[in-house]
Amino acid sequence: MRGKLAVGITLAALALGACGEADPETLTIISHDSFAGGVTEETFSSFTAETGIAVEIVPAGDTGSLVNQAILTRDNPLADVLFGVDDTFLSRALGADLFRSHRSDLLDNTPENIRLDAENRVTPIDFGDVCLNYDRAVIADADAPRSLRDLTTDRYRGQLVVESPATSSPGLAFLLTTIAVFGEDGWKDYWQALVDNDVEVVPDWDTAYYASFTRWGGDRPLVVSYASSPPAEVIYSDPPTDVAPTGVVTEGCYRQIEFAGILEGTEFPEAAGELIDFMLSVEFQEQIPLTWFVFPANRDASLPPEFVEHTALPDAPASVDPGLIDANRERWIEEWTELVLG
Repeated sequence: MRGKLAVGITLAALALGACGEADPETLTIISHDSFAGGVTEETFSSFTAETGIAVEIVPAGDTGSLVNQAILTRDNPLADVLFGVDDTFLSRALGADLFRSHRSDLLDNTPENIRLDAENRVTPIDFGDVCLNYDRAVIADADAPRSLRDLTTDRYRGQLVVESPATSSPGLAFLLTTIAVFGEDGWKDYWQALVDNDVEVVPDWDTAYYASFTRWGGDRPLVVSYASSPPAEVIYSDPPTDVAPTGVVTEGCYRQIEFAGILEGTEFPEAAGELIDFMLSVEFQEQIPLTWFVFPANRDASLPPEFVEHTALPDAPASVDPGLIDANRERWIEEWTELVLG
């Protein structure tokens, strides 16, 4: 334990501390590739300076692969902390008893509606909204769709590109949006209407955004992307611009929440909890927008001006209960694949 020993500590407690948890030299986080790709030497430098503990990242593919690896190695975990499980795989992870309970003192600084585990086995770290984006050079703000149903009209025929839910996180989020909005009895009819309206389906977000979207030379001015895509366009614009070239349709968005948890089997649960606390601190949280282009969970974290000026967040993003997702995910994807690609 760090800090000075309290006066009056018993010999029994000293003995327990001697044979119990000691400070590790390194803590390991297993995460999806997107998070791992944004980590630099500075990301956890303050944590290391304060505690003397280095932080290493083990990339594990996409979110589904991350959870599967953690389940397969549960009895001999590859890391101390897992980061990046989201609501689409949360029930699977919790059902496999992957995590130890840990309630951060900073948890009360997060919105209640992103705390999805009452037992505090996972801690919300960030969230992002998957939303329709449109190219303002092709579709004026006044002419943009206002609802998912609008996408099935002649006005938007042949204009939409989406990602496959079988191979893409935003693709799965968009499928879940349609299930949340149209229900079990209506989502397939909606997708049939999209197919009839010449929707394009691609394997991943990179292909959708940088190959099919008109903003980057494609022929589709509507794309399933993120509410944070417009500020990213401004930040990376060359030449610089003060006006976002893309807009967001705030109806029909799906909120993805990412969590961190202490893995069962870690030798250092106390230190792992401190690492999660650091990830929820304002210092770490303020790194999130410009590194991973999602939103910090801690409400005390300030947003960069580009996020304030160029992001339109949905008032009521769609959601599906994580348990319902876990029970039906594979069936929904199979039915979607047969309908849309079959």
